[in-house]
Amino acid sequence: MSDTVRETARAPQDAAVLRQLSTLDRFLPVWIIAAMVGGLLLGRLVPGLDDALSKVQVGSVSLPIAVGLLVMMYPVLAKVRYDELGHVTADRRLLVSSILLNWVIGPAVMFALAWLLLPDLPAYRTGLIIVGLARCIAMVLIWNDLACGDREAAAILVAINSVFQIVAFAALGYFYLEVLPGWLGLDSGGAGGGLHVSVWEIARSVLVFLGIPLLAGFLTRTLGERARGREWYESTFLPRIGPAALYGLLFTIVILFALQGHTITSRPLDVARIALPLLAYFALMWTGAFALGYALHMPYPRTATLAFTAAGNNFELAIAVAIGVFGVTSGQALAGVVGPLIEVPVLVALVYVALWARRHLYPSPTPAQP
Repeated sequence: MSDTVRETARAPQDAAVLRQLSTLDRFLPVWIIAAMVGGLLLGRLVPGLDDALSKVQVGSVSLPIAVGLLVMMYPVLAKVRYDELGHVTADRRLLVSSILLNWVIGPAVMFALAWLLLPDLPAYRTGLIIVGLARCIAMVLIWNDLACGDREAAAILVAINSVFQIVAFAALGYFYLEVLPGWLGLDSGGAGGGLHVSVWEIARSVLVFLGIPLLAGFLTRTLGERARGREWYESTFLPRIGPAALYGLLFTIVILFALQGHTITSRPLDVARIALPLLAYFALMWTGAFALGYALHMPYPRTATLAFTAAGNNFELAIAVAIGVFGVTSGQALAGVVGPLIEVPVLVALVYVALWARRHLYPSPTPAQP
């Protein structure tokens, strides 16, 4: 969402703001749904498209998706005021809450939902647990920006999640797929299969999809402000590159769903079963995180950031791990593929819920009378 909207979208001006939005911003849900449908149709109707798109990869991610992610993330990270990150790192309530939500509560909630709602489908259950372990480091920046969250806080929390993802993903996967079911006397049906994940593969993914746009955003702001000043940078340069983030998002969605179109459309009942725990997960994590931020008296921007970083997942990593460990035709891989099918529309809807909550829970201060 544009910076103009960020500054003006408050309750008394909502109708006027809607009229001021660009066509891209105003009809964003329509474009996202169209991108999903278009991608599914492309994958279903164009023979060999998924194979062609998958031939060139960056790490374990298709090159077109990699390009879309980088284009999507760069404008958002170029907006971050890096000289203000110290204010975020000093907020221990935010940092501790985020770590607990992302690395303790989130995986546990997905584990519980997967076992409760998919007790008879061990492969799908395992795939969902993997999704729950892959914390979001990419699209969450878009959702946070659309919801007028704190950009600097989002950058810090994403960086923290990246570090935890590198050092803890494989260990947590082993714990939730092998150790915990045994402790609880649950029959895993052999679907865990021993989750063997290369720490280097995860680190490379993080370095590419977070490190490159983060470095580019930092250098762009530093050099741009040094050359022309902050006012020019934020009032002239950022509005020019801002739309690229949403174009990158829509492109990524089209390619992602084109790659998985046949898989999703050929197994609708399985997709529906997998969707139920995902819907419950996103609703519980986002609502719980937002309520926690509100209870801790965090300002709206940081509460929104906390909620979206807690609810989002790194489906690229989850799909790559599921395919690498269990195979491209496995139930675990299908569960990973269904993730973005549910996450994208749900988190778009939650952007509007967040903005509604801001109007009702965080009213604007009354201007002083002259």
